[in-house]
Amino acid sequence: MKTFFMRLIVLVAVSFSSPVRGVSAEMKAAPAPLVDVIKVVPDMIVSMQYATADNFTGKALYGCNRCFLTESTARKLALAQIELKEQKLGLKVWDCYRPLSVQKIFWALVPDPRYVADPAKGSRHNRGTAVDVTLVDSRGNELPMPTRFDDFSTKAARDNMDLPVQILKNRDALENAMKKAGYIPLPTEWWHFDDSDWQSFELRDGDICRD
Repeated sequence: MKTFFMRLIVLVAVSFSSPVRGVSAEMKAAPAPLVDVIKVVPDMIVSMQYATADNFTGKALYGCNRCFLTESTARKLALAQIELKEQKLGLKVWDCYRPLSVQKIFWALVPDPRYVADPAKGSRHNRGTAVDVTLVDSRGNELPMPTRFDDFSTKAARDNMDLPVQILKNRDALENAMKKAGYIPLPTEWWHFDDSDWQSFELRDGDICRD
């Protein structure tokens, strides 16, 4: 019963915080404010890879280990966390809002739209409406997944079935929880999920940690 009311509260919050669609370009407000996700999902593990040098660029590109998203996107992440907790699992987040300036660095290194969005169009990350996540057990240990984070190969694709049974089950558990919460999985990266309402939000730049 407690879990039911928690899910109901989050669903109501998502409904009221989601932007109204169909608004003309002239009437669009400034980019929606971003929230620190740990305030919405306090039991989620935050491990922002680009706040350290442990990523494919070899450099720390963020000013802090904090995950920022639009509020409605964060509320959906809370729904996924509730769903997974019922299975004695949880989320670890690797990336959330990403400044457009960082997107340009990624594109210069990996100009492949299968894995990195062209900054001319922007990424869902640049809107604060995408997350890179993985699964953890009840003790916070990462579960086995198809590849490591930012594996730019076909091994990371969702249609890769040449994997051990348990890894396939882990991948499915993550994908099912995220889809149920209102996210769209990226076909080429098992860890990447877009908020289904991402088009309602503007591209943005600037490192919030330093603003």
